[in-house]
Amino acid sequence: QVRLVESGGGLVQPGGSLRLSCAASGFTFRSWWMYWIRQTPGKGLEWLAVMDSNGATTYYADSVKGRFTISRDNAKNTLYLQMNSLNSEDSAVYYCAKGTGYYSPESWGPGTQVTVSS
Repeated sequence: QVRLVESGGGLVQPGGSLRLSCAASGFTFRSWWMYWIRQTPGKGLEWLAVMDSNGATTYYADSVKGRFTISRDNAKNTLYLQMNSLNSEDSAVYYCAKGTGYYSPESWGPGTQVTVSS
């Protein structure tokens, strides 16, 4: 079965950094586009970053462009999100997902909580 498990969330101070991971199993990871999405009570769901199957194409939301970096290690079946210069508006539950194009998620992980606070 398809399984996506996020990890790396937690409490971080404003201006700090976190690196999220998404462990994938149950499918051919290297053949799929991957996504990072977050959810907050105030803003709802927000697409953050997208990467195609081989890493040649990426997309970032304006809110995180220049601060967040999506990457993948196909040999390890793992997706990453490096988050720098975090602020309180970045507090959210972060999800990874897989799909077949820019905006076609088919499976989601359970999410990991990120809280930015001093």
